[in-house]
Amino acid sequence: MAQPFSLQPLLELMQTRTDEATRELGKLIAAEQNQKSRLQMLEQYREEYAQRLREASAEGLTRQILDNYQDFLGRIDEAIGQQRMAVDKSERSTQAGQEHWRAQNTRLKAIDTLSQRHEAHERYREGKQEQKLLDEFSTRKFSRSGQEE
Repeated sequence: MAQPFSLQPLLELMQTRTDEATRELGKLIAAEQNQKSRLQMLEQYREEYAQRLREASAEGLTRQILDNYQDFLGRIDEAIGQQRMAVDKSERSTQAGQEHWRAQNTRLKAIDTLSQRHEAHERYREGKQEQKLLDEFSTRKFSRSGQEE
């Protein structure tokens, strides 16, 4: 009879941890993409607003309207700067999540390799045991048929 893999609970735990790391990495990647999309939207909005300023300047502006445009562009630039920091932070989190996932996956593969080796050893052992039984059966049958003659 095959011996159970003594590290089976550890294998299952490592599988669970790897699955959790995979899900977490997926969330981190989605969050990073979301942060990048927000940054892109802000940059696009800033460009559109700067274009409006250029068009309005060509038509002539009062000092107050020009100041309003410049103040608003300054606030957009500040928001873009903050969003770039958020993107950087999100990229670092994603990188850390990837490293964690790789570490968990490496551990899982190590335990899985041990499990596969255990199974192969058990199959070998069982095959050897079956062969021994067949040899004994053949020997008994041969010795009985030799006695009958």
